[in-house]
Amino acid sequence: MHAQDVTFGAGKNAIFLVFGLNKPDEIGKIKGICEDAPSFVRSLRNRFCDDQISCVVGFGSAAWDHLFKGRKKPKELAPFQEIKGDKHTAPSTPGDLFFHIRSTRFDLAYELASLITEALGDSVLPIEEIHGFRYLDGRAILGFVDGTENPDIPDERYDFAVIGDQEPDFKGGSYCFVQKYIHNMVDWNKLPTEEQEKVIGRRKYNDKELSDEEKPENAHNAVTNISDENGEELKIVRGNMPFANPSKGEYGTYFIGYASTFTTTKRMLDNMFKGDPPGNYDRILDFSTAETGTLFFIPSLELLGELAADEE
Repeated sequence: MHAQDVTFGAGKNAIFLVFGLNKPDEIGKIKGICEDAPSFVRSLRNRFCDDQISCVVGFGSAAWDHLFKGRKKPKELAPFQEIKGDKHTAPSTPGDLFFHIRSTRFDLAYELASLITEALGDSVLPIEEIHGFRYLDGRAILGFVDGTENPDIPDERYDFAVIGDQEPDFKGGSYCFVQKYIHNMVDWNKLPTEEQEKVIGRRKYNDKELSDEEKPENAHNAVTNISDENGEELKIVRGNMPFANPSKGEYGTYFIGYASTFTTTKRMLDNMFKGDPPGNYDRILDFSTAETGTLFFIPSLELLGELAADEE
């Protein structure tokens, strides 16, 4: 089985599209995107072979139930349940179809987004559209390098992001969780650099990890560092991108995590919002508010083709 482009890097430009089903009876048009989206990508890659155009297609739990009746369902695909900590909440928000578009050129990302949107027509309703961009040398709007904790060995990236033999019917697929974060830059910029570094757990300018003696227990990279029962570190593959509307004072990060099992991502979220031990929540949440939270399943390329061919 061949995975969609879930192990790609964050890239230079990204468009994130979330849709809801508007005309559920137009199943053919909606399912047709399973074939159309890869076809659009192939065409653009053939014409612009150096510009790294890619698109990941995913489905929410309710959409899977409606579009693919009679098919087995990925075991962890379910509506995301809100995580409520003592101070901060990871909300659950709706979403039926998801597209993660990347390219070195924004105009090509726009072209692909336009083709997808035109193909879907009024069978869907737009829920969210975020335009992400690479900021300086891969930094988040908060000023720190993002994505450092991603596995950097290709085989490891694949193993952490893509389903293997644990779900044979969905081998080559992936669980994708997305959140839109808005940053309070006024309060963040009031912190001295040394305090910001303690929030993140890394140096701001050279990205060096703080020592265990320097790093607080509630630093971002401390609470999201988790291991299995054998002490082996568990990871996800992030494709986070900054976005901003400076004239509106809106500055944010679109978090996107691909994983072979949503359980891994869920443990990280629980640690962030509830804390382990309880109350030791991620300090970054004092400056970053999660406004959305949706889980999608990303089929393998082969399964995507089968879903397009299914009779209604």
